[in-house]
Amino acid sequence: MAHSTAPDVLRYAAFTSDPDGGNPAGVVLDATGLDEREMLALAAEVGYSETAFLTERDVDQRRFTVRYFSPLAEVAFCGHATVATAVVLAERVGTGELLFDTPAGEIRVETVADRDGAVRATLTSVPTRSRPADAAELDAALAALRWDAADLDPALPPHVAFAGNDHLILAAASRARLADLAYDFDALTTVMRTHGWTTVHLVWRENDSSYHARDPFPVGGVVEDPATGAAAAAFGGYLRTVGLVAAPSTIAIRQGEDMGRPSDLTIEVDPYETPVRVTGRAVPIPAP
Repeated sequence: MAHSTAPDVLRYAAFTSDPDGGNPAGVVLDATGLDEREMLALAAEVGYSETAFLTERDVDQRRFTVRYFSPLAEVAFCGHATVATAVVLAERVGTGELLFDTPAGEIRVETVADRDGAVRATLTSVPTRSRPADAAELDAALAALRWDAADLDPALPPHVAFAGNDHLILAAASRARLADLAYDFDALTTVMRTHGWTTVHLVWRENDSSYHARDPFPVGGVVEDPATGAAAAAFGGYLRTVGLVAAPSTIAIRQGEDMGRPSDLTIEVDPYETPVRVTGRAVPIPAP
């Protein structure tokens, strides 16, 4: 049964403390009366890369059913919209642990308030996994990106990594290569749809605990995502799989800088555990 009036959409920027930075997400706290078609239409109207819809809620148990829609399709899991939703809920029902039932599985999110009252959220991903990209996948992706094999960092092999959805991970050999992103939108869309990838996670390693990232998201109708929590979680699993994390590690990911929406994501990776923890802030976006 449809709502007689459109539900309220809260707008938050995730993985930032600046409303002009981070990745904007829509949050609909009461989507109990919306069907898939209406959620997709509302996500398209909002126009952000993702809008989260709470379709069931048990405030006493702090448990919520969440669905995620890009302007073009439903997505099984979205990190930045999860962080935004957790911060929104913490501001309304208090900080502490929240439990989200998502199409990708159960996601636990810890929320804490800093001394200034700002809320930080830490999600624990579903179990991650990662495998080498095959030659056909890599060749098709490089052609669509207009990159050459020589543009890649040989120390970080191309992989397809999973943390609720699949992401192709490619490491650029230089910061300049990462900064120069001018890909073929239609071609990359086709490649990603063929292989079922949600984003292409392009990274550059500054050092062992600091990476820069960019995430083309044409399958969602978005040229680039300024902060991608799901890809960050998948990347943490990738680092574990390829042996670049030998002890429990905290890694900073800077994303969105090249598109003018700087974002800061922190991942915690344990070489002996498959889930990855992703931490970020979120702040309201003022109405125009």
